[in-house]
Amino acid sequence: MTTAKAKAKTPLSSVAEAFEELAECVKSQGKNGSQNTTEGNNNKQHKPELELETFCDACSLVSVLFSSLGLAFKFAECEYVAKVGSLLEASKKVNTLQTIIDLDVANGSVRTAGSHSRNLRRVRQGLDLIRALFEQFLANDEPSLKNAATVAYSQVCAPFHTWTVRTAVYAGMYTLPSRDQLLQNLDETDKSAEKKMRRYIKASLPVIQYIDELYTSRNISLDW
Repeated sequence: MTTAKAKAKTPLSSVAEAFEELAECVKSQGKNGSQNTTEGNNNKQHKPELELETFCDACSLVSVLFSSLGLAFKFAECEYVAKVGSLLEASKKVNTLQTIIDLDVANGSVRTAGSHSRNLRRVRQGLDLIRALFEQFLANDEPSLKNAATVAYSQVCAPFHTWTVRTAVYAGMYTLPSRDQLLQNLDETDKSAEKKMRRYIKASLPVIQYIDELYTSRNISLDW
């Protein structure tokens, strides 16, 4: 029974489940924080603290989704995996996402290449790219993923990439697997994939919003 259950857990199942747990953590801690706010801080909403290691463990599962898209998203996979790995290494010394940003703010290195705050921004974009791709995948039943991937990339990543990178990415869209090939790569059917993709979309949104608010609450813009 245990073996059968493990076999039934596809990569998409694992990702959806992990992000549902992250979303619940963000929501529940936010509620608890609000309840525990003292009278002297009534106008100050407590920010839930998300453990960096827990976050990285969930994000590591998403790399499988990038690899299932083949060469077209190889750039995203390589960058994403490297950034998650860097944050996971940082989790040995730093406990929460808030702390890594606060440390970089103190050091004046939030936007510096290689900083943990910058790496977190890139991981967040990777999560959002998968969310947008899933939304486009579910919005139509075209056999080709080119249009879905192009729209998702244009919405999430293109505004932050150079012309050279954008040109290479758009050219690579022709190497994407077909819709059926992607489903096969993920060990899913149309029906099972739809349910799990919707679960990820719903769960990832509060997590992405939570990360964005870590920056904006510290007066750090998101245009980079």
